[in-house]
Amino acid sequence: MTGHIIPTLLNMLRLRSGPQDLPGGWLLAVALALAYISQGFIADQIMGDSDGAPRSLVAIGLQFGMVALLLNLRQFQARVPQTLAALAGTGFVFGLLSLLILSRVDPGKPQPDLALMYLVLFGWSLLVDAHIYRHALSVKFGIGALLAVLIFAVTFMSLRTLFG
Repeated sequence: MTGHIIPTLLNMLRLRSGPQDLPGGWLLAVALALAYISQGFIADQIMGDSDGAPRSLVAIGLQFGMVALLLNLRQFQARVPQTLAALAGTGFVFGLLSLLILSRVDPGKPQPDLALMYLVLFGWSLLVDAHIYRHALSVKFGIGALLAVLIFAVTFMSLRTLFG
């Protein structure tokens, strides 16, 4: 089963598979969520972010909560574990790529190439989230993209309100 998960997540990053291609059940969702959260905590320590752990927990909790609510409203409760597993698995990969880029930043000099790479990574992550939402909620890609942007915006504003 594990041999099937990594290729599926990599295909999700290429928009070629969806959450429905992951095994069902809560075990995988919880395992990937814990890996995603742990990776966030480690990245926060590496980057020296003092309130990073609570920020990471709030951000992930808000995203997962909003997605679970939307799935429940659409009567797709059975899709919650696979969708959260997909978001956590792809989020883990994006977190590692983000850390790789951020670890190369030198605050003393301009690095437009790294800024561009980070912007591309951000855009790619929104596309992957939109793709996951499209499959999970059985909506068109445009609606998935709108949801990805709205969920990001709500999370961003909530973090600004809570942590400044």
